[in-house]
Amino acid sequence: MPIAAGAIMPLKSQWLDMRARNFKFTPAGSIRPFKFRVFECLGVAAVAALFSTGVMAQESLMAGKVLFTRTAVPACAVCHTLKHAGAEGAIGPSLDELKPDAARVEKAIRNGIGQMPANTVLTDEQVKSLARYVAGVAGQ
Repeated sequence: MPIAAGAIMPLKSQWLDMRARNFKFTPAGSIRPFKFRVFECLGVAAVAALFSTGVMAQESLMAGKVLFTRTAVPACAVCHTLKHAGAEGAIGPSLDELKPDAARVEKAIRNGIGQMPANTVLTDEQVKSLARYVAGVAGQ
């Protein structure tokens, strides 16, 4: 008795479609996207560590940079020098030389210091993100 086309293996058009989507056959014969197989092999803890250290850190860094250069009103880059952000302000202190920690930056943003006024526009999360960014990249 002949086997119907596609009963054991998918038809050629289906196979090409699955390859384009990066599907692989698992040992049991079911089809899953490759990324799910990778997650199954790594385990939940390893995947969480991967995202929390690499991807999330990059996103946080970029969010802080955007806050520093554009979002804050006025932008921090107008007054401060910070090499990582490409900022060459001449009014406020050079953050690369000062190398403040996150708590000091957060306090300065919230309360103001010297000529720098308190910022009342940024949310708490934005202030924390900006403070982590400055503390993390100052002096690099």
